[in-house]
Amino acid sequence: MNDNTKLLIVGPRGTGGIDRYITEQQRYLEDRMDVRLYTRYAAPKGEGVERAVRMILSSILAVFMFPFQSRPDIVHVHSSHKYSFYRSAFFVLYSSYVWRVPVILHIHGSSFDEFLETDSLVVRRLQSLVFDSVDDVVVLSEYWRGLVSRRTDYDKVHVIANAVEPDEYEPTYQTDPVHVVFVSNLIERKGIGELLEAIEALESMPHLSFHVSIGGRGPFADRAEAVAAAYDNVDYLGFLSESEKQNLLSRATVFVLPTYAEGLPIALLEGMAGGNAIVTTPVGSIPEVVTDEQGILVTPGDAEALTAALARLIDNPDEAVRMGRANRALVESRYSWQSNADNLVEMYAEAN
Repeated sequence: MNDNTKLLIVGPRGTGGIDRYITEQQRYLEDRMDVRLYTRYAAPKGEGVERAVRMILSSILAVFMFPFQSRPDIVHVHSSHKYSFYRSAFFVLYSSYVWRVPVILHIHGSSFDEFLETDSLVVRRLQSLVFDSVDDVVVLSEYWRGLVSRRTDYDKVHVIANAVEPDEYEPTYQTDPVHVVFVSNLIERKGIGELLEAIEALESMPHLSFHVSIGGRGPFADRAEAVAAAYDNVDYLGFLSESEKQNLLSRATVFVLPTYAEGLPIALLEGMAGGNAIVTTPVGSIPEVVTDEQGILVTPGDAEALTAALARLIDNPDEAVRMGRANRALVESRYSWQSNADNLVEMYAEAN
């Protein structure tokens, strides 16, 4: 592996966590090799039929233009489940069988486990074809490695977790008042509905001193704005830039993500980098990261359990700070971008 090795990263843009990962991947690898990005799908603007048409046209154009790219030495394709996987299949197969270069398939997505268990024979055959054609598969945790290894060789599946840059966060370990933060898409799967219920329940506990900040956009934005308007200690901040998010998480005490399904959410690692205690759910790879030393896990969809977990940390700020310091140390040692980039380069060298 040298500076002249040509790496082509193929993936979506404007799609949240995967987009963020690809951006950082390029930043941390471009001084080690020649890195190019190819957008296989750009999140379209508009709504309804207009959005669907834009999505289809974007995908078709990406497929049509791909063969005109200069041949790289290695192709790294980022994918998720269902339509993301279907769109990725072309790029994987073309790179493997036409260009005949090593191909890395990087699996993201909250519901890839359900996708693997499909009853469709056609989809299962496509999955097998794609997995058999790649040199390596990257997953986010041992949980995902066990699932994907049922469909391909265990030895070709590598665990490389998501990563953040700890130096972009400066934890303050604030406790007066305890500052609870939620930053994610305001959609049902992220548990924002239960969080808003929990906030209203916490407001009925006058002995608790806390502040809540909600960042993000989505269908629950109006409801989040209404809750913020009803209580002086709740803010709805809407969309946040990266610098605004980093500053907010650095000033927080507890990061909450009561999600229904995940891989390993980058937002969770960002909260840990900010020195926050974590309140989340035991889904996907999260239990491999968040133990009793780092936070509290609650059942998805259980607003009462979420309320109790938040009340416990608000009422015991010293415990929240201990968890936050443990999380910061864990991110520095295991989930930094520097170590992630080292693992990627080592894998590329073995594949090439």
